[in-house]
Amino acid sequence: MTTERLEPALGLKFRDPKLLRQALVHRSFLNEQGGPPTDSYERLEYLGDAVIELTVSTELFRRFPTLSEGELTKSRAALVCGESLARIARRLELGEFLLLGKGEEATGGRRRDSILAAAFESVVAAIYLDQDFDHASRFVLQVMEPELEEFFRQGLPPENPKSQLQEYVQALGRPAPRYRLLSTEGPDHQPVFTVEVTVEDEAVGEGRGGNLADAERSAAEDALGRLLSN
Repeated sequence: MTTERLEPALGLKFRDPKLLRQALVHRSFLNEQGGPPTDSYERLEYLGDAVIELTVSTELFRRFPTLSEGELTKSRAALVCGESLARIARRLELGEFLLLGKGEEATGGRRRDSILAAAFESVVAAIYLDQDFDHASRFVLQVMEPELEEFFRQGLPPENPKSQLQEYVQALGRPAPRYRLLSTEGPDHQPVFTVEVTVEDEAVGEGRGGNLADAERSAAEDALGRLLSN
């Protein structure tokens, strides 16, 4: 795989292209092709997560001098959540460049939020290692601009329905909800996921969405509506 087509999309030229390539290698590819797990993007993912968190934390601290520590933490969590990072990865078309094993490819890994978010974190780490923190931080702020601008317009994010549902059922002394994928329909470029949420093996809600995160959120909203109306 060549990374030459990806570099212009990132607006960067790598001194060591091998770093960018490693940022796109999923463990499943190494399991099939051979190679140690440390050659996958997982170590880079760990480092990139820290770079992104520090960058966003600093930006929030600078732009919102009146927010409390708790509000800053909540805001950062909303901005750097897996769903948000996966959306950025899709804009950059990182999925097209991922190296996946055949099994992971067959089960839709190229469009899975968790893999896309991890790849984005890994690319950020590759930029940091290839250049420096300032370059990596500027890149993060540049590609996150739509998310940041939306947040700056709307203010603090609303409570996530999945968090609300978990808090509600655990306040009743019940275990945390579990989410299960029921089906995936539609073409690869426009899939529709259907998810069921259960509490102690009892189905309490169902939702649909264009990705797993949206479907799970919809299922949580459905469950809250049902549980609160009883």
